[in-house]
Amino acid sequence: QVQLVESGGGLVQAGGSLRLSCAASGRTFSHYVLGWFCQAPGKEREFVGHISWSGGSTYYADSVKGRFTISRDTPKNTVYLQMNSLKPEDTAVYYCAARHLVTTEYTYWGQGTQVTVSS
Repeated sequence: QVQLVESGGGLVQAGGSLRLSCAASGRTFSHYVLGWFCQAPGKEREFVGHISWSGGSTYYADSVKGRFTISRDTPKNTVYLQMNSLKPEDTAVYYCAARHLVTTEYTYWGQGTQVTVSS
Protein backbone atom coordinates (compact mmCIF):
# COMPACT_ATOMS: atom_id res chain seq x y z
CA GLN A 1 0.00 0.00 0.00
CA VAL A 2 1.51 3.30 -1.10
CA GLN A 3 1.79 5.96 1.55
CA LEU A 4 2.99 9.54 1.27
CA VAL A 5 3.39 11.31 4.59
CA GLU A 6 4.19 15.01 4.71
CA SER A 7 5.76 16.77 7.65
CA GLY A 8 7.52 20.02 8.47
CA GLY A 9 4.71 22.52 8.16
CA GLY A 10 4.17 25.29 10.66
CA LEU A 11 4.00 29.01 11.28
CA VAL A 12 6.76 31.26 9.95
CA GLN A 13 7.19 34.98 9.44
CA ALA A 14 7.32 36.50 5.98
CA GLY A 15 10.81 36.19 4.58
CA GLY A 16 11.50 33.05 6.55
CA SER A 17 12.09 29.47 5.46
CA LEU A 18 10.60 26.04 5.99
CA ARG A 19 11.52 22.59 4.72
CA LEU A 20 8.75 20.12 4.10
CA SER A 21 9.38 16.41 3.90
CA CYS A 22 7.43 13.69 2.14
CA ALA A 23 8.20 10.15 3.24
CA ALA A 24 7.19 7.68 0.53
CA SER A 25 6.62 3.97 1.07
CA GLY A 26 4.81 0.97 -0.33
CA ARG A 27 6.44 0.61 -3.74
CA THR A 28 9.49 1.39 -5.83
CA PHE A 29 9.33 4.93 -7.16
CA SER A 30 12.10 4.70 -9.75
CA HIS A 31 9.65 5.34 -12.62
CA TYR A 32 7.65 7.96 -10.80
CA VAL A 33 7.45 11.72 -10.50
CA LEU A 34 6.91 13.19 -7.06
CA GLY A 35 5.09 16.48 -7.01
CA TRP A 36 4.17 19.18 -4.52
CA PHE A 37 0.86 21.01 -4.60
CA CYS A 38 -0.71 23.64 -2.38
CA GLN A 39 -4.25 24.65 -1.61
CA ALA A 40 -5.14 27.91 0.10
CA PRO A 41 -8.53 28.43 1.77
CA GLY A 42 -11.24 29.01 -0.81
CA LYS A 43 -8.90 28.32 -3.72
CA GLU A 44 -8.24 25.43 -6.02
CA ARG A 45 -5.25 23.20 -5.52
CA GLU A 46 -2.19 24.51 -7.38
CA PHE A 47 0.91 22.84 -8.72
CA VAL A 48 4.12 23.90 -6.99
CA GLY A 49 6.73 21.71 -8.62
CA HIS A 50 7.93 18.18 -9.19
CA ILE A 51 11.00 15.99 -9.28
CA SER A 52 11.65 12.81 -11.21
CA TRP A 53 12.62 10.12 -8.77
CA SER A 54 15.33 8.46 -10.85
CA GLY A 55 17.01 11.36 -12.65
CA GLY A 56 16.27 14.12 -10.18
CA SER A 57 15.16 16.65 -12.79
CA THR A 58 12.89 19.34 -11.43
CA TYR A 59 10.22 21.70 -12.68
CA TYR A 60 8.58 24.59 -10.84
CA ALA A 61 5.60 26.85 -11.10
CA ASP A 62 6.54 30.42 -11.99
CA SER A 63 5.25 31.65 -8.65
CA VAL A 64 7.91 29.74 -6.71
CA LYS A 65 10.88 29.71 -9.08
CA GLY A 66 13.99 30.97 -7.36
CA ARG A 67 12.41 30.60 -3.91
CA PHE A 68 11.48 26.91 -3.61
CA THR A 69 13.70 23.90 -4.26
CA ILE A 70 12.66 20.27 -4.53
CA SER A 71 15.15 17.50 -3.80
CA ARG A 72 15.06 13.83 -2.93
CA ASP A 73 16.99 11.38 -0.83
CA THR A 74 16.53 8.05 -2.57
CA PRO A 75 17.96 5.82 0.21
CA LYS A 76 15.52 7.45 2.62
CA ASN A 77 12.65 7.41 0.11
CA THR A 78 12.00 11.03 0.99
CA VAL A 79 11.31 14.12 -1.07
CA TYR A 80 11.86 17.63 0.28
CA LEU A 81 10.42 21.03 -0.49
CA GLN A 82 12.75 23.78 0.69
CA MET A 83 10.81 27.03 0.84
CA ASN A 84 12.72 30.29 1.19
CA SER A 85 11.66 33.93 1.12
CA LEU A 86 8.18 32.91 2.15
CA LYS A 87 5.30 35.29 1.53
CA PRO A 88 1.89 35.48 3.22
CA GLU A 89 0.36 34.33 -0.06
CA ASP A 90 2.28 31.05 0.28
CA THR A 91 -0.04 30.18 3.18
CA ALA A 92 -1.74 26.91 2.25
CA VAL A 93 -1.94 23.21 2.91
CA TYR A 94 0.91 21.56 1.03
CA TYR A 95 0.48 18.11 -0.44
CA CYS A 96 2.92 15.58 -1.77
CA ALA A 97 1.74 13.41 -4.66
CA ALA A 98 3.11 10.75 -6.99
CA ARG A 99 2.44 9.76 -10.59
CA HIS A 100 4.00 7.35 -13.03
CA LEU A 101 6.29 8.88 -15.64
CA VAL A 102 3.97 7.92 -18.50
CA THR A 103 0.87 9.54 -17.04
CA THR A 104 -0.16 13.09 -16.24
CA GLU A 105 -2.54 12.27 -13.42
CA TYR A 106 -1.23 12.00 -9.89
CA THR A 107 -2.33 8.70 -8.42
CA TYR A 108 -1.14 8.87 -4.85
CA TRP A 109 -1.59 11.74 -2.41
CA GLY A 110 -0.48 12.54 1.10
CA GLN A 111 -2.67 14.02 3.79
CA GLY A 112 -1.10 17.47 3.60
CA THR A 113 0.73 19.74 6.00
CA GLN A 114 -0.27 23.31 6.89
CA VAL A 115 2.08 26.19 6.16
CA THR A 116 1.15 29.59 7.54
CA VAL A 117 3.19 32.67 6.72
CA SER A 118 2.50 35.73 8.87
CA SER A 119 3.11 39.26 7.63
